[in-house]
Amino acid sequence: MIDPARVRFCYEIAKQDLLNERDPSGHWIGELSTSALSTATAVSALQLSLRNGSQSSDADMSLIRGGVQYLLDHQNADGGWGDTELSYSNIATTMLAVAALTLTGDAEKNPSVLSAANDYIKKKGGIDGLRARYGKDKTFAVPILTNYALAGLVSWKEVAPLPFEAAVLPQSFYKFIQLPVVSYAIPALVAIGQAKYYHDKPWNPVMRMIRGATFNSAANVLTKMQPESGGYLEAIPLTSFVVMSLASTGRANSQVAQNGLRFIRESVRSDGSWPIDTNLATWVTTLSINALSVLEDDNSHLTPECLEWLLDCQTKEIHPFTGAAPGGWGWTDLSGSVPDADDTPGALLALRYFYDRGNFDQATQERIRTAADNGCTWLVDLQNRDYGWPTFCRGWGTQPFDRSGCDITAHALRGLFAWFSCELWERGNVRYGPLYFLSQQQNDHWLPLWFGNQDRPEEDNPIYGTVKVLNYYRDVYFPTSGEVAPEELGFTDFEPAKYPARALAWLANQQNEDGGFGGGQAVKDATNGRYESSVEETSLAIEGLLCDNKGIENYPGLDKAIDWLCRRVEENSHIECSPIGFYFSKLWYYEKLYPRIMTVSALAHVCRALQANERGDAFSGSGTRESS
Repeated sequence: MIDPARVRFCYEIAKQDLLNERDPSGHWIGELSTSALSTATAVSALQLSLRNGSQSSDADMSLIRGGVQYLLDHQNADGGWGDTELSYSNIATTMLAVAALTLTGDAEKNPSVLSAANDYIKKKGGIDGLRARYGKDKTFAVPILTNYALAGLVSWKEVAPLPFEAAVLPQSFYKFIQLPVVSYAIPALVAIGQAKYYHDKPWNPVMRMIRGATFNSAANVLTKMQPESGGYLEAIPLTSFVVMSLASTGRANSQVAQNGLRFIRESVRSDGSWPIDTNLATWVTTLSINALSVLEDDNSHLTPECLEWLLDCQTKEIHPFTGAAPGGWGWTDLSGSVPDADDTPGALLALRYFYDRGNFDQATQERIRTAADNGCTWLVDLQNRDYGWPTFCRGWGTQPFDRSGCDITAHALRGLFAWFSCELWERGNVRYGPLYFLSQQQNDHWLPLWFGNQDRPEEDNPIYGTVKVLNYYRDVYFPTSGEVAPEELGFTDFEPAKYPARALAWLANQQNEDGGFGGGQAVKDATNGRYESSVEETSLAIEGLLCDNKGIENYPGLDKAIDWLCRRVEENSHIECSPIGFYFSKLWYYEKLYPRIMTVSALAHVCRALQANERGDAFSGSGTRESS
């Protein structure tokens, strides 16, 4: 049996813990995991810049030595390196670590480290294994091989040419020319493509002439796209690849390279390592607001300071990186952020709570309404022809992180529905968004774009993807009294209840014997037969199983899952992270606030369901809506 008092007690503990993580200015910043991959690329960029004419300094040498020591201290037992200290070894990070240690001379000084690493790389298939990991997507494979070539570990012939000359075209053309990298990797396309051209010019005289003629104009794109911080996307790996490529082509002292080096210097951690990105402040703030707003009995987190910060994060001009129109939100308030279709609906949902419960004056209410209208317009205009939503750029479907995604689409529809109006819903193909889910359901579950589970053979995460789609059904398909019914939107023709029902049955069947949830039902090993339970995935599963508003007793295993999560809170182990996040191109990370936020959200939904049981009525989903 579920003890309501225990659940509420654990919720209050988790809630206070999350509130304690707020920045003094009223929002959340979080903390991304340190990364061996980022550390290796930063070390390579610093070393190559010093080697190729950048002004030497004791400070840079100290940063290099600190990064090298971090790498030496974090080699896994199998000889490889993982993206985080909680990650399994992978060939990409291992090759980058070897390249960095080779450039600094530390590989030669540590022969046992190098031997173990090379054995791991060989076992994983070497260069062919690296290419197999990324398939047709050259976003990460080519930069890694470039780093390898700069370290003298591979011939430049192994590095595929990137069409840097395409960067001189208007951004609106990118979706038509089948670029071999994702939309957010244009700086790498230019810098690395030019490094390849510089060190290994094409034999074709026509191509050599075209690339030579566009070299300088393409390089100007790097200046145009570089944010004030100096860090492209606030990302250490992307910025480091640009810097090392510029340094290797005689441009170590260029303004772009020096700005990138400044960003690298300012991003180092106290242990000598670097994270993959500066922070996910906007993302974790909106997630926190939305988790803390499930229960209506305390709205103290909806502060004026947090609202002002969130409104200020909305883009007000055309973005130089992707050409995105004003109106969207990116993952952070820093200058390297880019508006996207996951952070924008997160902000729309949070703004709905500020609008409904914040007790603000009419002028502030109008500001919220205007921001939401602009955000909705931005989101509607991003929808793809397959009825789903991509992350950054409409129409880019050739690479993994440029196609539509189930988690992104579900979040987008929830954000739009929170500000529902008939005019909005009739615009474009918004009302057909659910068709995308039906085309993507695989064996009764859905897969996300930006999250994974490292134990699964395909490194995907069906728990996360399925729950995000179920949350859409909760907010839109299972309306309660007085709310907009799906038939008003024309959904009933293609949204039979069997789709969420099948997904709920699948989700319930993924539960581990200990009551928690992990990567799914498939066998991991002969010992436990399931994936190890995590706070993040168990919290998600609990929330997902409550999505159909049928009551707390509807799924027999739900009480065991709730007990598992409550025990973690009581032991203060609900703050332990798992590397479930994908940054890009299978680059793993974890975020300090993820387990905290997901625990609060799950327990809040349980409290809400228990309260509904006491009243003997149905309970509504977490999304708020406005009828036209």
